[in-house]
Amino acid sequence: MHTAEEKLRERIKELTCLYEVTSLIVNCDYDQIEEVLRAILFCLQRAFQFDEDTCVELRTSTMNIATSEGMDQCVYLESTIRVFNEEEGAIKVGYPSNKYSLADFLVEEQRLLDNVCMEVGNLLERKEIKENQAGIRRQVEQADRLRILGEITAGIAHELNTPLANILGFAELLKERIEGDVHAEKDLDKIISNAIFSREVVKKLMFFACEMPQERTSLNIVPIIKDAIDLLRTTLNRSEIGCDLVVSKERIVLKIDKIQLTQVIFNLIMNAIYFSPPNSTIVVEVLEERKKVVLKISDEGIGIPEEKADNVFDPFFTSKPVGEGSGLGLSVVHGIVKSHQGTIDHAPNRPKGTIFTIEFPK
Repeated sequence: MHTAEEKLRERIKELTCLYEVTSLIVNCDYDQIEEVLRAILFCLQRAFQFDEDTCVELRTSTMNIATSEGMDQCVYLESTIRVFNEEEGAIKVGYPSNKYSLADFLVEEQRLLDNVCMEVGNLLERKEIKENQAGIRRQVEQADRLRILGEITAGIAHELNTPLANILGFAELLKERIEGDVHAEKDLDKIISNAIFSREVVKKLMFFACEMPQERTSLNIVPIIKDAIDLLRTTLNRSEIGCDLVVSKERIVLKIDKIQLTQVIFNLIMNAIYFSPPNSTIVVEVLEERKKVVLKISDEGIGIPEEKADNVFDPFFTSKPVGEGSGLGLSVVHGIVKSHQGTIDHAPNRPKGTIFTIEFPK
């Protein structure tokens, strides 16, 4: 039986715990969330009757924090942590089973634990909201950057087309006039090949800027994707890399430009081939949902470094060595997908590599 003085002392401990927990949450740095949660657990530990024997443990889908080990050998109280009304985890407070029983816990201690779990749930909700806001802000900034770059590159592409056509035309004429001069012909061949390369870069710029005319028709995209993969079989075999196609069904109809869809598949698979090690597998997955078609291309390569993740769709940005990439491949893909009112994103593959996910509205 507890005396009035003991009961008062326990109430003071519980109120102190709630005050400390509230202070920790109010002043929380979301980048140090684990340290804050650990401090909350120690506040709970001090609030229980037999604090020297108390063990507190918090488990969520991403974290496992405890004041000490041995919860599996304890009798304990437990309360659920809910985030947006979904069960996210729980907090347990236990005493060693060889010294205590459940009868040693107070009714007020269960209420205290429930209140702390509610506060922790609110904290995790605010953290998720802040992360979502930061993600949306990055997406808006990225979209603005790409829109401005699209306008600039469209102008550049139009300006370059005429002089490139003149260089190619006059180089071809000059080659006919100097027939027999081996050295001059070699030099002209270099001029022509470089002009053709430059023309291809301009074409990619036009794709990025969405200036290429589209012919969008309702098509079964499964054979288009199969044909694109088959055309790359030689490159895949030479690199000793497999490519598997997984489709939810054999007929998936989408209103799309066939040539541009092929361009998207080519660029993403070629990118995956470049970064994939031999004897690995690239997986192309096509899923039809009620309102959209989802296309996933995953590889087992080195993955995208975190510091470069926000720039992969920027034009002229490349992680390939100089001379091995123009930095326009993913920009072209981004421009085509956006022009079809779709979305494209990337995420780490497990255990290694990258997954590019494209969603086209039906």
